[in-house]
Amino acid sequence: MAADAGTPRPAYRRIVLKLSGEALAGSQGYGIEPAVLERIAQETREVTALGVQVAIVIGGGNIFRGVAASAGGMDRATADYMGMLATVINALALQDALEKAGLQTRVLSAIEMRAVAEPYIRRRAIRHLEKGRVVIFAAGTGNPFFTTDTAGALRAIEIGADAIMKATKVDGIYSADPKQDRSAERLAQTTYRDVLNRRLQVMDSTAISLCMENALPIIVFDLTRSGNIKRIVLGEPVGSIVSS
Repeated sequence: MAADAGTPRPAYRRIVLKLSGEALAGSQGYGIEPAVLERIAQETREVTALGVQVAIVIGGGNIFRGVAASAGGMDRATADYMGMLATVINALALQDALEKAGLQTRVLSAIEMRAVAEPYIRRRAIRHLEKGRVVIFAAGTGNPFFTTDTAGALRAIEIGADAIMKATKVDGIYSADPKQDRSAERLAQTTYRDVLNRRLQVMDSTAISLCMENALPIIVFDLTRSGNIKRIVLGEPVGSIVSS
């Protein structure tokens, strides 16, 4: 799908959008809010109309959090696998919303479940993107002890994405939690090393290290403001960027 001659030229050719499970819960705090799915689908359609290839990595925290269950006494590996299955539920819900918005999609799962998703194969994922399909990566990396942030970084590097866009509820990266510290400074640009050294809550250290080693820019932005995904794709200074 190529952008028309009259449309703005996007700054990115291929992106990975990292969504948390909590983002899908919206204001209700748990489960899946249909209005949120619909808005994400509409914004994704606007971006693909520019000729940008979009892959999405989704979490499962709105349904089940492996870390929380592990803290409660459950075996960590078992809890993490349950969390991965929650991401598949979210991926199927998002696929439904995207297809209702007129997009072609494929769900690729790191844990095989052929009745509902294709198994994750790197070359197949790239081919789907080249054909203009939105690819949703489910089940994290398929391994316990890894977050969906790490899965997002890994998949973005594997498919040769130009950037990973992490959707949050704040308008970028801050020096401290802006809800708790009024003096927290917003950082429009920062480096991977600064994020690691200052322990800024961007992604876990494994994901940050992967991005640093492969020079993959991380853009942290506010998903709750409509149109932000398109603004970033068009090169507008939205949110915060982490680079070398």
